[in-house]
Amino acid sequence: MNMVNHNNLPGWLLVLCALLLVYQPISLALAASLALDALLVRGLPMVLVLVARGLVTAFGIAAGLALVGRRTGAVTMAKSSLVLSAATDVFVYTTPFVPSNRLPGTTPLYVAGSLAYYSIWLAYLFRSKRVRDTFPS
Repeated sequence: MNMVNHNNLPGWLLVLCALLLVYQPISLALAASLALDALLVRGLPMVLVLVARGLVTAFGIAAGLALVGRRTGAVTMAKSSLVLSAATDVFVYTTPFVPSNRLPGTTPLYVAGSLAYYSIWLAYLFRSKRVRDTFPS
């Protein structure tokens, strides 16, 4: 039986796990519930975007579980999840498929904020000595 001590995960890594396991699914659920009113108008393209976001979120959950379980390749999976999430956010922000309440002209700010958020987490995973010590190659 594999007994893993989850209490030793570095603090920021626990925060990332919480974001992948809790925040990202809740965020998707809220976005999907708000988008459902526009389903008849937006049609199949919006459904496809929501399905893609669901798959990216599911991959993020898998990455979070892999990190918590200290699985081999968990950090690589988390990095991939962050890149996919960033790409999905940029696609959603820059295309008309999903309705939004953003003010005109603010899309570049949302894109920049999203890219900054994911870049910070990626930098953490790439550069953190504690992550390397927790997940040796």
